[in-house]
Amino acid sequence: MKIMKEVSQFTEGKILSPLIGFALPVLLAIFLQTMYGAVDMLIVGQFSEAAQLSAVSTGSWVMQTVTSAIVGLSMGTTIILGQRIGEGKQEAAGRAVGVSICLFAVIGIAVTVLLELLAVPITVMMKVPQAAFESTVSYLRICAAGAVFIVAYNVIGSVFRGVGDSRMPLLTVAIACVGNIAGDLLFVGAFHMAAEGAAVATVLAQALSVILSAWIIRRRNLPFSFRRRYIRLERNIAARIIKLGFPIALQDVLVSISFLAITAIVNTLGVVASAGVGVAEKICGFILLVPSAFMQSISAFVAQNVGARKPGRAKRALLYSILVSLGIGVFLAWFAFFHGDVLAGIFNKDSRVIAAAADYLKAYAVDCLLVSFMFCFTGYFNGCGKTAFVMLQGIAGAFGVRIPVSYLMSQIVPVSLFRIGLATPASTLLQIVLCAGYYIWIEKRAAAAAR
Repeated sequence: MKIMKEVSQFTEGKILSPLIGFALPVLLAIFLQTMYGAVDMLIVGQFSEAAQLSAVSTGSWVMQTVTSAIVGLSMGTTIILGQRIGEGKQEAAGRAVGVSICLFAVIGIAVTVLLELLAVPITVMMKVPQAAFESTVSYLRICAAGAVFIVAYNVIGSVFRGVGDSRMPLLTVAIACVGNIAGDLLFVGAFHMAAEGAAVATVLAQALSVILSAWIIRRRNLPFSFRRRYIRLERNIAARIIKLGFPIALQDVLVSISFLAITAIVNTLGVVASAGVGVAEKICGFILLVPSAFMQSISAFVAQNVGARKPGRAKRALLYSILVSLGIGVFLAWFAFFHGDVLAGIFNKDSRVIAAAADYLKAYAVDCLLVSFMFCFTGYFNGCGKTAFVMLQGIAGAFGVRIPVSYLMSQIVPVSLFRIGLATPASTLLQIVLCAGYYIWIEKRAAAAAR
C-alpha cells in the first residue's frame, strides 16, 4: 500500500485546535457507540416488559466488560503506532499493525469459545432475577457468536487513532449504529424477539461494520508502510503490544467487574431496580461523552509527542483537555442531577423504572465533574506508556472504594439507589488524588535528572 503524505501531525504548531479537531470525530464516534448500546435499551424498553430490559442491561454489561478488555489490549497498538509515526519509522509502524491483526484474531476466537461455555455460570453469578434469567443467557450466547467482529471492530479503531485519524473510527461506528437501529426495529419491534432480538441486531450490525470498513480501508492510502507478509506473530512486537495493552485491559476489566458487582447488588433488589440502574447506566454513557473523547484523543496526541521528544506539548494538551471537559461537564452534571427523570423517560414508560433511574443518576451527576480530571490524566499516562500505573490506580478505585462502598450502602435501610451510586464518584476522587500525586512525582524525577 502507498504511504499517505499528509499525516495528522500533533508534534508541530498549535495544540488546542488540532486536539479539538481530533477529539470531535472521536466524540461523535463515542456518541454513536453509546447510541449503539442505548438503542437496545430504548427499543426493548418500548416493546417489552421490565424483565427483558433487565436481561439486556445485565447482558450488555457483561459484553461491555469483554469489549473493555479488547479496547485496553488494542491500546498497546495505538501507543506503539503513535510512537513509531512520531519517530518517522513507517515500516516499524506497519509491522506493528500486521502483528496486531494476527494477535487479535486469535483473541477473538478464544473469546467466542469462553463466552459460549460460561454464559450460564456468568448469569448465575450476576444474580439475575428469575424472570430475566433465560433471556440473559440467550443474549450472552448470541453476542458470543459475534465476538470476532467485536474484536475486529475495535482493532480498526485503535489503528486509526494511533495514526492520528479519528474519522475512520467514526465511520465504522456510524455504520454499526445505523445497522443496529435497523436491526432492533426489525427483530425487537416487528418480530417481538425482545432481548434475543437486540443481541442478534448487535452482532449483525458489527459484522456489517467490519466488512464495509475493510472494503473502504483497502481503497485508502495509509500513513505507514504495510505488506501482507507483516501479518504474522513476531514475538518481540506482540510482547510489546501486550506489555503496554495488558495493564490497560486489566484495569478496564476490573473496573467493569466492579460495575458488574454493583449490578449484581442491584439485581438482588428486584427487576425494577435492575432495569432502572440499567437505564441510568446508558444515560451516563452520554453524560461522560466529552471526557471519554479527550481520554482517547490525548493518548494519541501524547504518544506522538513522546516519540518526537516534546513533553512540553503533551503537558499543555493535558491542561487544555481538563479545562474543556470540566467546562462542559458543569452543565451536564446540573441537568442530570435535577432532570434525570426527563432523561430516563426517553428509555422507558414505567414510572417506577423512571424514578429508580433518576435516583441513581444524581450520584453520576457528581461523578461527571470529577471524571474531567481523572479521564484526562488516564489518557495522558497511557500516551506516555505509563500503563502499569493506570492499571494500579484503576484497581485501587474499583476494589478499594467502588465495590465496598456500594455494598455498604445497599445494606442501609431504606435502600437508596442514590447512596449506592455514590460509590462511583468516591472511587473517582481517590483516583484523582493518585494521578495528581504520580504526576508530581514523575515531574520531580524528570527535573532532578535534567540537573
